[in-house]
Amino acid sequence: MKIILVNGSPHEKGCTYTALQTVADTLNEEGIDTEIFQLGTEPLVGCTACGGCQQTGRCVFTDRVNEFLELAAGADGFVFGSPVHYASAGGAIVSFMDRAFYAGSNSKEPLFALKPAAAVVSARRAGTTAALDQLNKYFTISQMPVISSRYWNMVHGTKPEDVAKDLEGLQVMRVLARNMAWFLKCKEAGMKAGVPFPQREDAIRTNFIR
Repeated sequence: MKIILVNGSPHEKGCTYTALQTVADTLNEEGIDTEIFQLGTEPLVGCTACGGCQQTGRCVFTDRVNEFLELAAGADGFVFGSPVHYASAGGAIVSFMDRAFYAGSNSKEPLFALKPAAAVVSARRAGTTAALDQLNKYFTISQMPVISSRYWNMVHGTKPEDVAKDLEGLQVMRVLARNMAWFLKCKEAGMKAGVPFPQREDAIRTNFIR
């Protein structure tokens, strides 16, 4: 089993990374493989609503989004991390997730449905719960079980050394990882026992303007 952790911060080894690495280390202790996927600092264009992904299941722009989608096909779950900017998730990860989730929803094989997911945010002080709400919406529209922890998935600090002192925040990350590992093992046990996936239905789209 493998979890992909997406670092949506422009800082490769900053506060968001410190939180994600804590999650990854704990998952590894639970026997779950992990990979941290760094968005980097190259500009990421937002979705242009061109509809190209409806034919291919991949975005028409060749960048980190399609690289992630190739990895997502073989992943068993995801953790998306972001710094808090103006009480919301960072612009780069929002553009990234808009495109990744829309293209992924058009893939021949579902890339996200019934795979567990969690969001993790880092902030100096406030805006964390608003950012978490924003990120969690990608999961709930995609039939992804949302993994929770003992508290909201956040750490505080302006630099990694500060996050290292946020003992409660780091504990939240460890509990989150153990909960995700437990869910994955239960899912695997259910599949081995012959528990079927929920019946799939074709999407019904209702427009409210006639």
